[in-house]
Amino acid sequence: MISSKIASNIEKRLPDTNDSDTILDKATSLKELGLTVEAVAEYGKLFTTGCDPAKIIPGLVACLSKTNSPAKMITRIEEMTKQYKLSSGRLSELRLYLGLEMEKEGYQDLALDVYKATAEIDPKNKHIKQKIDQIISKSTPASRYDYLIHKGLVTPEQLRKALSASKSTKESVEFILTQQFRLKKEDIGKSLSVFYGCPFKEFDPKVPVPVELIGNLKKPFLLHDLWVPLSWGKDGVDILIDDPWDLRKTGLIKGLTKTKKINFCVGIKEDIAKFISRFFEKKTEEATQDMIAELDMIPDISFEEEEEKEEIVMTEEIDETSSQVVRLVDQAIITALRKNASDIHVEPSPITNKTTIRFRLDGVCQEYMQVPNSMARGILSRLKIMANIDIAERRLPQDGKIKFRRKGIPPLDLRLATLPTAGGHEDAVLRLLAASGALKLDEMGLSERNLQVMKRILAQPYGLILAVGPTGSGKTTTLHCALGYINNPGVKIWTAEDPVEITQAGLRQVEVKPKIGLDFARVMRSFLRADPDIIMIGEMRDNETASIGIEASLTGHLVLSTLHTNSAPETVTRLLDMGLNPLNFSDALLGVLAQRLIRKLCSNCRKEYHPSLEEFEALAAEYGKEAFQSANIEYSPKLVLYRPSGCDACSGTGYKGRRAIHELLEGTPAIKKLIKNEAITDEIFLQGVGDGMTTLKQDGISKVFLGLTDIGEVRRVCID
Repeated sequence: MISSKIASNIEKRLPDTNDSDTILDKATSLKELGLTVEAVAEYGKLFTTGCDPAKIIPGLVACLSKTNSPAKMITRIEEMTKQYKLSSGRLSELRLYLGLEMEKEGYQDLALDVYKATAEIDPKNKHIKQKIDQIISKSTPASRYDYLIHKGLVTPEQLRKALSASKSTKESVEFILTQQFRLKKEDIGKSLSVFYGCPFKEFDPKVPVPVELIGNLKKPFLLHDLWVPLSWGKDGVDILIDDPWDLRKTGLIKGLTKTKKINFCVGIKEDIAKFISRFFEKKTEEATQDMIAELDMIPDISFEEEEEKEEIVMTEEIDETSSQVVRLVDQAIITALRKNASDIHVEPSPITNKTTIRFRLDGVCQEYMQVPNSMARGILSRLKIMANIDIAERRLPQDGKIKFRRKGIPPLDLRLATLPTAGGHEDAVLRLLAASGALKLDEMGLSERNLQVMKRILAQPYGLILAVGPTGSGKTTTLHCALGYINNPGVKIWTAEDPVEITQAGLRQVEVKPKIGLDFARVMRSFLRADPDIIMIGEMRDNETASIGIEASLTGHLVLSTLHTNSAPETVTRLLDMGLNPLNFSDALLGVLAQRLIRKLCSNCRKEYHPSLEEFEALAAEYGKEAFQSANIEYSPKLVLYRPSGCDACSGTGYKGRRAIHELLEGTPAIKKLIKNEAITDEIFLQGVGDGMTTLKQDGISKVFLGLTDIGEVRRVCID
């Protein structure tokens, strides 16, 4: 390393002149000696001379790169050019060679920025434009529309306007560009092709329908995910997709097509939708069966003779060992899991000669697919084998449990119920059991009053807490939320469930098995000898179970259970009708939580609106006018409600996810007194309201005003 004193002496000995060649020699000498700071100063002096930039820039870059990053180096050189106040022509020359040097070092993006800056001060320089085009053609663009911007076909401001219009109209940006900004579809296709590195495909009505590829696919599914198979050959399957870089979609496509040879081409949303609509508009039952045959789904069956169709369906059946049936069952279960369905319904029909498979999504059944009835018995037998129940028994209902384990799929348990139906068929219903873990109590959607009461009664050392409602209303989930709130290493928690759907660390869970005599009552008696602090009973189905539960709650245990009743006050009457001792029951009761599940409005597409005065008054009347006044909700021009719309995120339904509405009756002294006197339901209801209870419908209407749902959903699950 040369010291600063020696460097100063060396610099003094070098000639001091304004001659460009002499300055260049001095700068080169200083650079070779390692005196980069001094060398940079000399190179800067050459900016104002006639020295060739090809001799200045490489040496200057070499010096600055010793202590600066490439980006900072360019900034430093820009500062030097401003210091010397150069003409636009001289500045253009220096920047051109700076860009060339950046290219040589491999910094294509920085070189492009330098060339663009040069083009701004020297727009007529063809060499600069050529360099910009070369880099753009070699490099991957940063966005789908870079090609359009660089070609001057659209500006960033126009793109922003197109994006804004796209969000409001639900049309693609590409469609907006062609309609409002008059861009050619070929240019947009070129931009997409350059960005994704694959061919662009426009809609062509002459493309033949690929019946052999779409047989297992559903139109709503393809419209939602925006991809469609076009054709196949020795080079693989051609797939048209809106985003070939979407790993979720491409992974799903690879799983559904069962091939590694997939050729993606990119298209715009509207063209893909046209292909899908055209492919599915003429799909008849006969075509569906032909598709299945092409996919080797139903071998050895011919559907050519229409008059023999029913005979073929009834005589040529596929058994449970068929690979086609195995694949179909697996596909249905996996699709239901991915769609967050709660149930799968398999429904053969002797009228249509089709077996319909439906999913229950957010509490509402939606058709997934239809297959010929010839597959029905094979599907049912396959499900029975998976559930380890008798496949020969078709005359009686059966229940079983399936442990579904597939590579790449989260472990899943399903509860199977089969029932004999008309025409010699069987229906099957599969309940997808929730994954391990429970919600937190604060995430249940309880109102402020209900949450405070719930926490207060859960803190009690003993007593009875009930969650009530119809099947599928989330009662078990609610009880597990409550257990999660009070679960800690200091307490012993036993649960008896049928089946065990949710698991939590710290819980000792028992699954009842009535077939061998292990019912709720027997498990409860065993719990009392197993040192419990807290007991959860899956359901109080009979007097014996309910009596043991109350006995346990009066002997120092906190007992939680469920019951199938419509409202909280009605639950009290129902248990008394079952023969429970009113005195014991009143002493044990801490609270009854009735609930229903309503669909939430899709946050992505819900539409806000200002309700009319008539609509507002109707809501107030349903809530109860006196109670509504205490809710502090007033009609004003700023009042906003929401209604469903429909988008890709919610599959066009306008709803996505579910939320519970509640009715919590607390076991206050006044309520306990009414129970001891065996009061009727109406008296208990009036006292509950006086104690601060809100009804299910009132809680639902409150959530309407919060924008979580609409009144139609509340009316769907609540009675007046």
